[in-house]
Amino acid sequence: MTKRISALAVSAAIAGGFLLTSVPAHAAPAAGQVAVSARATVTCDQSQMHQQIANLKSKAAKLKQLGETAAARKALADAAAVQKRLDACVKAEDEASKPFPG
Repeated sequence: MTKRISALAVSAAIAGGFLLTSVPAHAAPAAGQVAVSARATVTCDQSQMHQQIANLKSKAAKLKQLGETAAARKALADAAAVQKRLDACVKAEDEASKPFPG
């Protein structure tokens, strides 16, 4: 009987913890803060991002030449990630300049 009660108590505690942690963080503002729904404009330094991509690609080429294929793949993956951020930034800037995106 006591095993059932303790198992039930543990199950209730786990379920309560799951419900407590599953609430989205953006559902309510933190205590003492006011929710702001202003659209922020983010500008990207495209030349800096292009330079960073070029540096990562040259680093990957050097690493590949030295036989460090794993590090070269990581550098190429980093370059692809920067390129993806750059593409997203350019797309966001293009859409922000249109009065009615669509």
